[in-house]
Amino acid sequence: MEKILDVKDLCKTYIINKRQNNVLKNVNFSVHAGEMVAVMGPSGSGKSTLLYSVSGLDQITAVKVSFCGNDIAGLSEKELAGLRLDEMGFIFQQMYMLKNLTVLDNIILPACQSNKIHESRKETVERGQALMRKLSIIDTADNDINEVSGGQLQRACICRSMINQPKMIFADEPTGALNRTASDEVMEELTKLNREGTTIMLVTHDVKVAAKCTRVLYIVDGNIKGEYSLDKYTASSQLRERERSLNNWLMEMGW
Repeated sequence: MEKILDVKDLCKTYIINKRQNNVLKNVNFSVHAGEMVAVMGPSGSGKSTLLYSVSGLDQITAVKVSFCGNDIAGLSEKELAGLRLDEMGFIFQQMYMLKNLTVLDNIILPACQSNKIHESRKETVERGQALMRKLSIIDTADNDINEVSGGQLQRACICRSMINQPKMIFADEPTGALNRTASDEVMEELTKLNREGTTIMLVTHDVKVAAKCTRVLYIVDGNIKGEYSLDKYTASSQLRERERSLNNWLMEMGW
């Protein structure tokens, strides 16, 4: 199976008041094509820092991070920005959308900035609309972003993350700002994308969210303490047992 992300001896250090703070310490892991990997751990353990570091959103102190064969530490800022735009998709807890654009225009904006896919604006709009239909939000296409619900807006963020047909999606607490119903709807869409072949790495504190993933990495004090593998999530009838087994493992890890 193709290795999308390969991380060796990842370190991330901040200097605060002339004191060195080692947030990540010699972290090693890989993500293969088609996986859906959750990162869990206590507050302040380095979960989001890990996600931002391996996706090139944050500078790294010492590491070898290979993304689709590209050593991100060796790329210039321009090359890294191009890699993020063309080959990575991002979903955040805070749904960073431009207020002066419609929902559809926000979704297609990355495609308008990319040179990866050569097409007319009409074709780009049609691809954006197709993604919105797939996630059942096409009726919000012409709405302003303050005219839709949080769940609809997060599904629009998923559409935006997919518009450039990325190799992998990185998601930081994608359901953290949603109620349970909206959270379940968003996770259903992400698991559908994963079943269709999209590789996903997400940070979450929610066991129900992590139970829908194929693997869970547990991080404590900047180190990966353990990992737990699950079969591909295919039906809601599996969820309770998946949650139970994952929760038992997390308790053993000190959750």
